[in-house]
Amino acid sequence: MGAVLVAVLGASLAGCSSTGGKRAEDARKAQQAQGRAAVNTPRWTVAMITHSGDGDTFWDIVQSGAKQAAVKDNIKFLYSHHDEAQQQAQLVDAAIDKKVDGIIVTLAKPDAMKAAVARATKAGIPVVTVNSGSAESKKFGALTHIGQDETIAGEAVGEELNKRGKKKALCVLHEQGNVGHEQRCDGAKKTFKGELKNLYVEGTNMPDVQSSIEAKLQADKDIDAVVTLGAPFADTAVKAKDGAGSKAEIDTFDLNEKVAGGLKSGTLGFAVDQQPYLQGYEAVDLLWLYKYNADVLGGGKPVLTGPQIITKDQAAELEEYAKRGTR
Repeated sequence: MGAVLVAVLGASLAGCSSTGGKRAEDARKAQQAQGRAAVNTPRWTVAMITHSGDGDTFWDIVQSGAKQAAVKDNIKFLYSHHDEAQQQAQLVDAAIDKKVDGIIVTLAKPDAMKAAVARATKAGIPVVTVNSGSAESKKFGALTHIGQDETIAGEAVGEELNKRGKKKALCVLHEQGNVGHEQRCDGAKKTFKGELKNLYVEGTNMPDVQSSIEAKLQADKDIDAVVTLGAPFADTAVKAKDGAGSKAEIDTFDLNEKVAGGLKSGTLGFAVDQQPYLQGYEAVDLLWLYKYNADVLGGGKPVLTGPQIITKDQAAELEEYAKRGTR
């Protein structure tokens, strides 16, 4: 009898261990689908204001993380964006006027955003910065910054280009005045043993981006690597390479479904993932933690979400996550 009981109990426990995780995951998905919070704290409102232009898939991933955290934390989430810094600052002012309970903001052009962040903190609204402006975040009065150190990310790119034996690279900057973009290219130039030159393009005009890269590749056949600073520009660079008849490798910052597919097929060499889903999710979650428990992460230092170099070896695994909009 004892042996039978042990066998039955063992089978029962095995069943729990094999199905318990699935049940928990199913319950979590059902809860999110129904818009049910996992906490009973007040219905606070958090506004996120970014420097994104229209149609940038990177920010779709950031929002995906932020929205999922908002459901869990019983947060009303508001999102707005503008690629012009003055208008972005005005959107911050609008959020202040609404008396939101927390603000998430990017500092791509920090000088233009300094006064707006100061007005938010003066109004008693906690601010978390994400993605860009890690050097200015603390000075401006934000609780913390969540993102990757752009200089470190750039240095990782230079090192990866060295590993691949590249000798002459082009760094394509699609938003002039964005300090993070400059830091990426400067970081790559610092560690890259070959020659790296910057190419400035008008990121809101993809045909112009393609023609500019194509012209550069036609004029200089020695360029053996092109680094774009955003996932949507990687595919355009591939088209420019084909049009120029170039053999240059196309690499990129940031990951999405199309980039994952390009890595898998070999049309792209590598990508630098800063995990934008985490930036949105953690920013909302940290504001909830601060409101609920006065918690702050980072100890005065940025909370890093990257960089992670992604190659063909990892592409297949991450493609599934990219398709659902979380990588």
